[in-house]
Amino acid sequence: QVQLRESGGGLVQAGGSLRLSCATSGLSFSNYHMGWFRQAPGKEREVVAAVSGAGLFTYYTDAVKGRFTISRTNSLNTVYLQMNSLRPEDTAGYYCAAKPTRYELGSSDEYNYWGQGTQVTVSS
Repeated sequence: QVQLRESGGGLVQAGGSLRLSCATSGLSFSNYHMGWFRQAPGKEREVVAAVSGAGLFTYYTDAVKGRFTISRTNSLNTVYLQMNSLRPEDTAGYYCAAKPTRYELGSSDEYNYWGQGTQVTVSS
C-alpha cells in the first residue's frame, strides 16, 4: 500500500520560512518523480516544484523561483520543500505527489499517488 504523508505546515509571518517533508512508503521511491502542489481556496491546484527520481533535475513554477527549494533523500524515501521569504499569497494546502520517472518532470500531469496535505498560512 502506497502512502505519502506530509508534515511541517503551520502559521508563519511574511518573510519567514517553513520546511515541508513528505515521507513515503510502499513506493520504489527512486523510480518516481516527486512533486509539491498547492491549492488555495477558490483556486485551482498548481504544481509548485518537482524533483526527478535521482534528484538531479528540478522544476519550479515562476512564482516560487529563488524562494523555494525542493530536495529528496532517497535512502529515507522522503522529499522536502524548503520555503523561504514566504508571502501571504503562498497560503494554501500543500500536497506531495508521485509519478513514474517515464513521464515528463515539468508537467503537472500523470501524478498517481497523493498525500493528504498540510496547511501553510502566511500572515501579513
